[in-house]
Formats: sequence, C-alpha cells, structure tokens
Amino acid sequence: MSDLYEMTADDLANFFAMLPGWEEKFRYIIDLGKKLPPYPEEYKKDEFRIFGCQSLVWLKSDYKDGRIHFVADADAAIVRGLIAILMVIYNDKTPEDILGFDIHAWLESVGLSAQLTPTRSNGLHAMIKRLYTFAENAQEKH
Repeated sequence: MSDLYEMTADDLANFFAMLPGWEEKFRYIIDLGKKLPPYPEEYKKDEFRIFGCQSLVWLKSDYKDGRIHFVADADAAIVRGLIAILMVIYNDKTPEDILGFDIHAWLESVGLSAQLTPTRSNGLHAMIKRLYTFAENAQEKH
C-alpha cells in the first residue's frame, strides 16, 4: 500500500495483521509517516500545536464541501506515522464519519493501543480529541 489517500482503515488493519511482529509494524508505521504531504511552515505555530504530546505536533483542519481536510506534522518519525494512520482514517471525511468511527476499538483490534508508550498514547489521543472537536464544531455550524 503506497498511497495514503487510497487506503482505508480496513486496509491498514489487514496489512498490520500480515506483519509478523511489532518491530515490523513500527517500521511500517514510520514508513507511512514518510508519505505524509508536506506541512506548510506557516502553520507551525502554537495555534495549531497539539499540546500533551511528547513530540512537537501540529494539526491544521479545514471544513470544505461537507468534508474535513487536515494536514499535520511532527518532529518524531513514529508520531508522523501515527498521523499518517489518522490521515487514512479521518482525512477528507464528513464530520459524521469522523464522529461515528470507533478509533479506540480499531486501535485495540490492531493491537496498537497496547504497544504505545503512555506518552505516545496520550499524544495520539490528544490528536484524536482535536479532530473530534473540529468535527463536532463543523457539525454544529452546518
């Protein structure tokens, strides 16, 4: 699977299931992070920063044509990979799609929840919370 925009959450879960161990899975997550679109430098400011992450993380969301588009970046390879997973699951989706997807169950099903350090897990959940908040606000306005 090479293009983030052609993947689904099911594709990711199936690919994870084929990998033999967590070393390979984390390598795959890091490779996914290398496929993130470039993050504009003008959005690397506190307004878009996700606090609660061990790494520096920025996330910029926009609501257009009934869908939420976002770009994000981090200074750590594994976190960029986690962002790529969120891109597959949430980018270019409707607020209803975002709020209706049980990310916690998905993370459990692929085993990722149990493999993340507490600080990585907190950071991932802070990113998810930001996306959910943006989806809730977009839903209320439209």
